[in-house]
Parts: sequence; structure tokens; C-alpha cells
Amino acid sequence: MDKRILGKDLEVSTLGLGCMGLSYGYGPATERTEVIGLIRHAFEIGVTFFDTAEAYGPYLNEEVVGEALEPFRNEVVIATKFGFKNGKTSDGLDSRPENIRAHTEAALKRLRTDRIDLLYQHRVDPNVPMEDVAGTVKDLIAEGKVKHFGMSEAGVESIRKAHAVLPVTALQSEYSLWWREPEKEILPLLEELKIGFVPFSPLGKGFLTGAINEKTTFDKTDFRNVVPRFSEENRQANQGIVDALAEIAKQKGVTNAQVAIAWLLSQKPYIVPIPGTTKINRLEENMSAASVKLSQQDLNDIQIALGNIEVIGARYPQHLAARQGR
Repeated sequence: MDKRILGKDLEVSTLGLGCMGLSYGYGPATERTEVIGLIRHAFEIGVTFFDTAEAYGPYLNEEVVGEALEPFRNEVVIATKFGFKNGKTSDGLDSRPENIRAHTEAALKRLRTDRIDLLYQHRVDPNVPMEDVAGTVKDLIAEGKVKHFGMSEAGVESIRKAHAVLPVTALQSEYSLWWREPEKEILPLLEELKIGFVPFSPLGKGFLTGAINEKTTFDKTDFRNVVPRFSEENRQANQGIVDALAEIAKQKGVTNAQVAIAWLLSQKPYIVPIPGTTKINRLEENMSAASVKLSQQDLNDIQIALGNIEVIGARYPQHLAARQGR
């Protein structure tokens, strides 16, 4: 797989693997040996960029990612995240310097490594000055425990404040054919500051694949149950975008997922999507999207077919929406 550069000099595979869903968010955790096998297979087919976080579990995801990648640690880039009390999203935000340090020390052990390649602030904490957050990570970089600083779902003002203290290597936020909000303010800012972009949920949390419709039922622990965009009526209302994508994919002789990922890759050279999956066949399908080339005519056709379709429903329930874009 080809490589891309995040920020000034962090080289990663063109596509990374988002590991959250292997143990958190989309139902029961996948069996540990299966997770290790999938992550190692991803490395075998060219993936060198792996994304985890303390909150995915909590802690379980970092532990299994660390175990899986230990045999080839020096050949991969590991990204993880801090920013919640006790590593639990339900306990609220906590980006106090002492918590950042405590997380980093613990994550190094869980990940079986002596450094974290990319350390993200998972969500902006309004109770902690951004200068303190970036300053703490800057100190950790000076100590050799962290290599690069990233932010997740941060807004323009927070990114500028952080970048003034410590260059931000990457921003991770949702971006896909059914969530294009970053195009308004975020992408121009990243271009200006030379910050890489790591889109999560590039397949619309699975919806763009065509494998989900209004009749789909999710496990009781699947967070899509509380996402407005995934209500039964909204899934039905949003089926048009999937149908349009399917028609384009059929013409190209590829899958919905491959078109959606290839579209993201075509937007900017510093974009590195991190699709996640629990299945080997889907992993291979997703990663082969790196070799799908979309012509300017293809991109125009996608814009015409999907550009005027209004996606119905918020992407987060109200109590979580307040954490985005600060």
C-alpha cells in the first residue's frame, strides 16, 4: 500500500485501521484471538497505521492492539487518545495535565511500547486551557514518550490555540459522503496549517456499505441505537444516498465501501481514512479501496448523484453533540 504524510513528517499507510469497533461501540467485544488475527492480517496486507483509545473498553482496546502489534512494533504507527475521566466517556471529560500524564504512562504499558507515535486529545475539554493541554504533550514529546500530537473532533479556535503551542500533526473527525461538514471550515484550516486529516466513520458507521436498512436491528449495546441518524425512519429516509452510491459502484465494478473510501482519498493528499471492521473479508475489501482510482468525471458524477441529497438525522444524540467542534 502507498504511504501518505500527516503533518510535517509522520508517514503512514494510505489507509489505517480504526480499531474501536473490535471491542467497543458496536456490540460485544470480538474474541481476543480473532482481534489479534485481524490486526496482524491488516499489517500483512500493508496497513501500518492503527488507531485506538483508552476509552474503547475502557483500556481493552489498547491492550489487544498492543499485543497484536508487538511483533512488528517498529514497523507501525500507533495512535491513541486521552481525555475522559477513568477512561470512560460516561464519566465526562478530563484533560488536566496530570490525567494526560497518567494516561500516557498507563497506555505505554498497555500498548507494550516505549513511545506513542500519535497522541490525540479525544475531545476538547472546556475546563482546561488548550495551552495547558498542548504544553503537557509538548513535555511528553521532549521526554521521548510521545512523537506527535493530534486532536479529535476539535473546532477551528481550539486547533489554532493548540497549534500555536505545539504543531498539531493530525485532526481526527468524522468525514464521509454523508457527513461533509468539515469541508466548510476544517479542511481550509488544515490546509493552511499543514495538518493531516484522519476521517473516522468513512463508511457512515456502516450505512454507506448498503448492508444496513430500516429493518436492521442492532445489538442492545450498539451505540447506533441512540444515534438519531440511525432511527428506523431516518434509515429509510436516507436510503437514497446508498442507492445512488450503489449505482456508481456498479458502473465502476467495485463496492459501495470502495467508492466511499476512494472518494475520501481523492479529496486531499493529506487525508488518511481509518475504516474499521471485525471481518477479514471486509478488511480486505476496505483496504483494496486504496487502489481504486476515481477520475474527475467519476467525482463529478458522484457530486451530481449525491450532492443534492439531504441526509436526515443528527449524527450524535443531543447529550454528546455538545462535545463536538469545540
